[in-house]
Amino acid sequence: MEHDGQLELYTAVAVQLKEAHARVRALQVPEGVRVALTRKLLVITAAAKHDLAGAARRLERFSADLDEGRFPEEER
Repeated sequence: MEHDGQLELYTAVAVQLKEAHARVRALQVPEGVRVALTRKLLVITAAAKHDLAGAARRLERFSADLDEGRFPEEER
């Protein structure tokens, strides 16, 4: 029944990615910061295709950074 756990994790990551994208769109930050955050999310999304558990951990850290107001520097 390992596949059931994998499916649950996949669903949880998908929901969290959707929420993270919505949070990034709603942020009042310079466009360059928004671009950098979006790129991070795209990297996490790509990683989920090969390492779902690792992507879940990265997404958790990304969300914690958002919660704490830690944003990357603006892309130029």
